[in-house]
Amino acid sequence: MNLTPEQEQIGKDNFNEAVSLTRRDFITAAAATTTGLGAAYFGYEQLKGKPVKVGFIGTGDEGSVLITQHPPEYMDIVAIADLRPSNRKKAIHGHGNEHRVGLIKKLGQEKASKIQQFDDHKQLIAAKDQLGLEAVVIAVPLSQHAPIAAAALDAGLHVLSEKLMAHNIAECKELIKKADENKLLLAVGHQRHYSVLYDNANQLVKTGLLGDIRHIRAQWHRNNSFPNRDSWRKSVPKEDTEALAKKVEEFGYDNMDELVNWRLYNKTGGGLMAELGSHQLDACSIFLGKVHPLAVQGYGGKNFYGVEGVGSKDKQADDREIDDHVYVTFEFPGPNYDAETNPRDVCIVTYSSINTNRWEPYGETVLGSRGTLIMKTEKEALLFKESSPSTGGGGPDQRLWVINSNDGSGPVLDAYETTAPSAGASDTSQAMGDKISRGYTEEMEHFCHCIRTNNFKGPLEGGLKCNGTVAMADAIMALTSNLAMKQKIRIEFKPEWFDPNNPATPEAEFSDKLA
Repeated sequence: MNLTPEQEQIGKDNFNEAVSLTRRDFITAAAATTTGLGAAYFGYEQLKGKPVKVGFIGTGDEGSVLITQHPPEYMDIVAIADLRPSNRKKAIHGHGNEHRVGLIKKLGQEKASKIQQFDDHKQLIAAKDQLGLEAVVIAVPLSQHAPIAAAALDAGLHVLSEKLMAHNIAECKELIKKADENKLLLAVGHQRHYSVLYDNANQLVKTGLLGDIRHIRAQWHRNNSFPNRDSWRKSVPKEDTEALAKKVEEFGYDNMDELVNWRLYNKTGGGLMAELGSHQLDACSIFLGKVHPLAVQGYGGKNFYGVEGVGSKDKQADDREIDDHVYVTFEFPGPNYDAETNPRDVCIVTYSSINTNRWEPYGETVLGSRGTLIMKTEKEALLFKESSPSTGGGGPDQRLWVINSNDGSGPVLDAYETTAPSAGASDTSQAMGDKISRGYTEEMEHFCHCIRTNNFKGPLEGGLKCNGTVAMADAIMALTSNLAMKQKIRIEFKPEWFDPNNPATPEAEFSDKLA
């Protein structure tokens, strides 16, 4: 749904109004902080002692985002490693945009010049004692997440890896086991767990303001039908080819194209569900109480890319293996679901990612019986009220406020006629200012905090919000949806898949059909 600018502003004001009443103390703390918002919002102290010495393995697109967002008060980058010389250069000097500024601009020339550079992760890990290394941040192609994380854990290093956690669920379970045996922290970068915006939104959901949630619609639509628009298809720099001509196969790639354009191939990537859908299914799961799904079915296909001349007149010739259109439907248990006594208590989550249209911005729409919450591009949240006999009108043009229900069951949305936001909404907007974070800084802050405090507790007890077990659930959702689309079947999730101590995995379940 595309809203007018006026309707969008009303939705943002409505969200701020609700947040101002439910999270007043948090807003006050956020207004005072000068660093990341993690400590203020998620209830842990600022780091005491020296920052954690960290090495970055992988400094391409996502690695450079993490470098830009890393918190120097918590994290001391002492080394970087990347197979590609062009990536190492960009890590130092930046990509020429605000999202990837480079180490010189982030830390200054003097500090950046002292950061050691390595050609690969093996060299970096071998130098761990010389570097005083305590942890690594891994942002490499998906197929190498597990092998590199395993090598780091074996070397006694804590690990923060980009998502997905691994290329298959057997690898996920092996990493969890290895981290436990070595008494090391294993964190995975599903950053919405550390997004203040999503945390505030989820608080509204938990208070019941949206009412009964039966449907969440999520999408990440992109249009790559115009020449040279596809950000996943890159040229191979000459300096990388010359440096890696005889070395690329040593690190699990058949050729340079597979290394540079790894998202496009089944051996190295996981397709749209792994790279995009996993983030959004993770968000939907958070809104539903971090429950595991019941079943999934869907369609995936190469509807645009493929053999030239086959299909529509605009179809582009391309050798990619991943689907360019995916549509999946998940069934999640409702708050009172019981397979025998109440099997109808389910919430449906739909997800689509397409490559030929981007009319709507990416995000999630949570549709409740009392209100609608729209999460837009990880930067904005909009709240709208459903019309009701007791609390009046609703819709995208209606401002709202929060009142206590007559029956004492909790806060409810009420409508009021005005052209201006309430004082509470204005206070929230002013307090937050430009402090919108996608969660990267906060996840790295908390990772380092847990290292310094030796915190191995679970997410509910103040430990890592996205540890191995939580991240494995996200991987199971993404990779099982790929299986369902490939086999064109409805797959029911099994509890033992989500148990890190049980060897059962979805890929083993369907191994005969994948052969």
